[in-house]
Parts: sequence; structure tokens; C-alpha cells
Amino acid sequence: MKKKSGVQRSKLEATFRYLLLTFVAVTALIPAYIIFAGSFKTQGEFLRSPFGLPLSPSFSGYRAAWTDNFPNWLANSFLIVTGAVIVTEVLAALAAWGFARFPFKGRETILGIMVSLMVVPPVVLLIPLFQLGVELTLISTLRLVILIYVGLMLPFSIYMLTNFFKSIPESILESASIDGASSFKTFKSIVLPLSGAPLATLAVVNLLWAWNELLLALVFLQNNEKKTLMVGITGFQSRYSLDIPTVMAGMSIATLPLVIAYLFGQRFFIAGLTAGSTKGE
Repeated sequence: MKKKSGVQRSKLEATFRYLLLTFVAVTALIPAYIIFAGSFKTQGEFLRSPFGLPLSPSFSGYRAAWTDNFPNWLANSFLIVTGAVIVTEVLAALAAWGFARFPFKGRETILGIMVSLMVVPPVVLLIPLFQLGVELTLISTLRLVILIYVGLMLPFSIYMLTNFFKSIPESILESASIDGASSFKTFKSIVLPLSGAPLATLAVVNLLWAWNELLLALVFLQNNEKKTLMVGITGFQSRYSLDIPTVMAGMSIATLPLVIAYLFGQRFFIAGLTAGSTKGE
């Protein structure tokens, strides 16, 4: 009797979890559906049926969005995000290898300070960074934004990769050392090939943050030709506030690269988040 009661309880718990997850998924997908479906409607059709499917799909919203500065903003976002993510990955991997492999005085203190930087909100850095950008005449340049993004993404990236590198079995590294491999060769030929999951996870996480970042790009990219897509959409939404399909088409264009990036990196995502959680894995 107790066994039967336990089975029923497990089924009820499983059903509750399934319903809860289904509710959360539907709640998260409804805004995405409204944006994507609305981008294919006319203004009148959207006002008549905002939640319905587009009965006569129209690409007028996409044509209106694309004829604005969207191509230029999109290219700027790609350049900034790609450059920032690549530089962050390279610097974080090299720094994390040093923290994980080479003992030196103050290592844990420096790592602790770096971790504490993750809780510093970017808004408190606006004034000193802007003053620095003015002195270097780098305001409204993509280089300055890339450097700022790299600096903000590095603490978490170094912390995550350091924990993973520490979890690599010492026997593998010792075998390479016995075979005469230098530290850099071991890093390049053994450590990096084993680090595909955490590196891919970092790339996805940093890409999502850099692509969606608005405040810093809005302050430092004042030239309309240098704006990122998120900054452009802010003004674009005000400009076309009465043309809902055009606004939603612009949002769909801005969201599509993130969806593609996540779809390509999702198989590494969970593995990367749990990498290094257990010694020797």
C-alpha cells in the first residue's frame, strides 16, 4: 500500500513539474510570438487581432525597417560583439591558465578582487570612462566600446575558466610535461581542446550580454552612424511608434542573431555551466 502511494505521489509531482514548466515556457514564448507574428501583419490587422496569426503575411514592416539605418547598426553590433567576445576569450583563457597553473604570491587575493568586480554596476563607471574617452578622443568609436565590453566581461570569464582549468586531472598535465611539452604547448595542445564546452558557454553568455547592452553604447556612441542595433532600435521605436508592424519587424531582426547563436551553442551550454564543478571531470 505504501509503495502504491509513493508511486502515485511521484506521478503527481512529475505532473506538477510538467505543468509548471509548460506554464513558464508558454509565458516566455507569448511575447516572442506576438512580436514575430505582428511583424508580418499590417497595422489594421494587428489592431483587429493582436494575438491572431497573420492571415495575409506582409513584409512591409521589414521593408520599412531595413530602409532605415538598420544595416549600418547591424554591422556595428556585429563588429563590436565579435571583437569583444574574441578578445575576451583569448585574454580570459591565458589569464585563467596562469591563475590555475602557476602559484604566485597574492594569487587568491587577486582572483578574489577580480570576482568582486563582477558585482560593480557599469553605471558607476560611466563618468570616469567618458572622461578617459574624451582625453583619448575615442568617443563615438567602436574601439572604445569594444575595450569597455572586454573589461566588463573579463572578471566572470577568468573566474569560470580558472575553475575549469583547476579541474583538469593533474596526471594529464604531468604526462605532457614528462614528454617535454612546455607550459604553453600543454595549454595549446591539451587544455584548450578539453575546454570546448566552457569556452562555447562563455561565448554565448558574453554575446548575449554584449548584443543586448544599451546604456554604455548609448553614452559612448553618439554619432548616428556608429550606433549599435540596440541603441538604434531605441530611437527607431520612438520614430515608428504608431507603425507597430515596423517596430516589431525591427525587434525581430535584432532578436534573430541571438536565437541563431543560442541554437548553435546550446549543446555546449549545460556542459559548460557544470564544467569544473567536480574535481577530475
